[in-house]
Amino acid sequence: MRLIVSLLAAAACLAPGALAAVPVHSGGAVDGFNPSDLDRGVLPGQNFFEFANGGWIKTNPVPPDRTHWSALSSLRELNRERIHRILQQAAAETNAVPGSIAQKIGDFYVSGMDVNAINAARLKPLASEFRRINAIHNLDGLQAEVARLQKMGVNVLFKFGKMQDFKDSTQVIGYADQGGFGMPRRADYIKDSAAAQKLRHEYVTHVARMLELYGTDTEQARHNAQRILQIETVLAKASMSRAERRDPRAIYHPTSLKELGQLTPDFPWQRYFILMGHPEIQNINVTHPDFFAALDRELKHAPIADWKSYLRWHLLKATAPYLSQPFVKEHFRFRALLTGRTQIPPRWQRVAAAEDRVLGFAVGQVFIERYFSAAARQRINEMLDNIESALRDEIITLDWMSVETKKQALVKLSLVTEKIGYPEEWPDYSGLMINRGPYVLNVLRANVFKTERELLTIGRPLDRKRWEMPPQTTRAYYDPSMNEIVLPAGILQPPFFDAKAPPAINYGAAGALMGRELLRGFDLKGSHYDSRGNLRDWWTRTDLEHYNANERCIAAQLPKRGGGVEPAITGRQIAGFTRELGGLRLAELAYRDSEAARQTHPIGGFSADQLFFLGFAHTWAESAAGYAAKESHLTARERVNGIVANLPAFRQAFDLKNESPMVNPHACKIW
Repeated sequence: MRLIVSLLAAAACLAPGALAAVPVHSGGAVDGFNPSDLDRGVLPGQNFFEFANGGWIKTNPVPPDRTHWSALSSLRELNRERIHRILQQAAAETNAVPGSIAQKIGDFYVSGMDVNAINAARLKPLASEFRRINAIHNLDGLQAEVARLQKMGVNVLFKFGKMQDFKDSTQVIGYADQGGFGMPRRADYIKDSAAAQKLRHEYVTHVARMLELYGTDTEQARHNAQRILQIETVLAKASMSRAERRDPRAIYHPTSLKELGQLTPDFPWQRYFILMGHPEIQNINVTHPDFFAALDRELKHAPIADWKSYLRWHLLKATAPYLSQPFVKEHFRFRALLTGRTQIPPRWQRVAAAEDRVLGFAVGQVFIERYFSAAARQRINEMLDNIESALRDEIITLDWMSVETKKQALVKLSLVTEKIGYPEEWPDYSGLMINRGPYVLNVLRANVFKTERELLTIGRPLDRKRWEMPPQTTRAYYDPSMNEIVLPAGILQPPFFDAKAPPAINYGAAGALMGRELLRGFDLKGSHYDSRGNLRDWWTRTDLEHYNANERCIAAQLPKRGGGVEPAITGRQIAGFTRELGGLRLAELAYRDSEAARQTHPIGGFSADQLFFLGFAHTWAESAAGYAAKESHLTARERVNGIVANLPAFRQAFDLKNESPMVNPHACKIW
């Protein structure tokens, strides 16, 4: 009997002791634990997700402007409100020291919130940029404007930037990648389905409307929009799919300046590097050579007039959110077709999001001062050390990994870089000019500043202390090319980490998160990157076979989609479930071996072991249980129940019998 089907089994299957394990408790939050989040009408051995989160779900409906709401969504909203307060207070400070962090973040916010000035200006702040585009008369002029727009963050022709060298992780190299599209997916341009054709029709309408707002007459705007779609379709057909790009080897093609000239004879790269301010560049990674060959052909084929329309459109697209209301409304109208959102977010949210993108670390300094302590950082560091120690012990005893591979795994684990909370050194914004308007120029100057700071790293040794993500970001990640785990302060807040909560809850929540991210370096994808982050396979073929065999156990548990004929599950879903299962187990092992375990006392009648699993489950609280299933992903309910049912420690914590729906008789274990 499949695990997911068994979740519907009757409560009669529960062990007699399971009822006694559910204490009756009333009142508000105590020591970081809120009993009102629970649903007492459900037994933990029947449906643990509902038991742990049912109360929260009832009091946290999906907001009208969202398609999904979860505990993570709630935390993101809290952090957004915190950032809002930071920006409001900075904006109110009229005597801030010129050039200071307070002046920059305050003035940026003021410029974005000054709707009257923005509406009055319309396109005037961009007049010089459009004059440059209008003056183009040949490919040399086109190339010069492409470089200028790219530095301003406008997605034209292709993407250019810096990356860590896949084969020499100590170095930063330049890369050129497919890009220049107005729609988000390659399939949007090439699919023949009715939905794709309708989207393309809407896209042409949207582009034409934006060009009309620029000043093009209606008939000409429609013609130009069709030509823009044709150019982008040519580039899309020559692009790689998302699935193809997941293989790093497929997007790694080191190319010399001479080879670049042979690839795109009508796009002189030496001149391009000079225009970008880096004439010293002699080699870059071309992620997909076929794309650039097609781009070169299209440069010769499409008339200059069409390319000028293309550049105007992409400048409008990139800047529309920062322009007058007609541009903002039309931009959101088309975005709503792509996202399903029916209400445009409040202006302050849009301005705060823009500021977070371009001045993230400046805002982050204030965020850290107010919302993250050195003591919290120390506790989290101790937790992560314990998680790594648990993984070290597990690697030593794994039955599917060969002895030689274990040695390499232990070396890799010993070299993992831990980035917790915030960077040791903050980026310097002294060279960036920010004032109280126009808003769009603040955004573009900040984009140029960010681009130039990124490009300066090309050809230099990698700075492993550098943070790529502002500390207020509400997510965590593991980077295989850096062999680093990054836990920003934004995610290290309740429900993931609560300084008032007992260690058991924090280990179940933050500990499971740490374990899950850490395992990315040691699973199938992590096996392609060695201890220094170089692209090198370090598993044996036998290791791979054993790992795949173990993952088949996971695949057999996951729910079927698409009418139940074949499991509509992907390798990514299987890998994700595997990491989450392993991450929770590592957290449990680390917790039991820690001093913190001896400091945890029962709360509201729940034992420390029960609190551990409640802490884990609440991080997955979700109000729209059908949302993920609609997208053919695992729902939060399926994740939580499926994971705990594989862990003997959960069964012991809630005293469950074999017949319980929350006990998997064919438990899987990889880590």
